[in-house]
Amino acid sequence: MHVTRRRSLKALALIALILAAWLAGRHSVPPPDATSGVAEDAPTYPAQFEALCTRVIDGDTIVIEGGERVRYIGMDTPEMRPIEAFGEAATEANRELVEGRTVRLVLDVERRDRYERLLAYVYVDGTFVNAALVRRGLAQIATYPPNVRHEAEFLRLQREAREAGRGLWSADSARTATSAADSPESH
Repeated sequence: MHVTRRRSLKALALIALILAAWLAGRHSVPPPDATSGVAEDAPTYPAQFEALCTRVIDGDTIVIEGGERVRYIGMDTPEMRPIEAFGEAATEANRELVEGRTVRLVLDVERRDRYERLLAYVYVDGTFVNAALVRRGLAQIATYPPNVRHEAEFLRLQREAREAGRGLWSADSARTATSAADSPESH
């Protein structure tokens, strides 16, 4: 019995050491920051920088030189796959603003999303692109803490677009939603 107790105590001590080492390792990991969840070979960027926009994917996502995908912060546009109402208009407006042009990208607290896209506020020739798309009614506010630097501005612009009946807030948008709900495919 004495030998069994000694073995049990040694086993418990070993488990305690392993557990302590594991906990120490967990707490030595730095808190989430700009590089958390990012592939080790993903480039790091300064808080703001300029790059050439080589392609527009949709109303809120672009590709910059080097192939990096950039997702706009603070707003969301209708999807292109499947095509949602105003998805093409948002994509085309984004293309007119940034494609083939040098853009200034300003990063916020979280620098990448779960798809490893770079998250940024996008500017071109003095135009705040994220805000311009919300102002035109082609995007709606979609903020995810901690990236909320321009939330109040986006809310104001969305309210103005809604009150003016622009884009997503237009009568055309309401008709499109109603006709889609009434179509045989939706039932």
